[in-house]
Amino acid sequence: MPHPVHGPTLSSVDSYLAQLRRDVGSRLLLLPGAQVLAIDADERILFQRSRDSGRWELPAGGAEPGDSFRRTAAREFSEETGLIVAEDDLIPFASLSRADVHTLTYPNGDVVQCFALCFEARRWTGTLHPAEDEVLEAAFFPTPPTPLHPPTELVLRLHATYRQTGLFQAW
Repeated sequence: MPHPVHGPTLSSVDSYLAQLRRDVGSRLLLLPGAQVLAIDADERILFQRSRDSGRWELPAGGAEPGDSFRRTAAREFSEETGLIVAEDDLIPFASLSRADVHTLTYPNGDVVQCFALCFEARRWTGTLHPAEDEVLEAAFFPTPPTPLHPPTELVLRLHATYRQTGLFQAW
């Protein structure tokens, strides 16, 4: 069952996804993207609360033409948090693509199956300043806040397994 989520993280009306939506309407689209699990020096994780759903999630978003997964992760992280992460500082730890977990339905009826590469970040610059059009609040937490966006719950489990085993996790 598709998980309801906030509106597309691509803020521009001229984004690739917005252009596709004008052509195909709300029907299912396959969307490559990336998520960033940012961990500070105190081992706290950065979560942001979605303006549309009220659920806590990780900074994430869809790729634009010409983007790599790393570029997508760095761009979305910056757009949503105001923080800047170098692409080389992003460590891939998992992929999330299972339709039963990562098919999302937005409030306007748009449906996407996301194929996300998940990255860990431990270094960045700047000051946390959440994107007001998408994020109600953002902060670093020692334990996950609730309610969590369902795919975020899985990403946290994948990251814990990665940390224990050192093995990339594919879902």
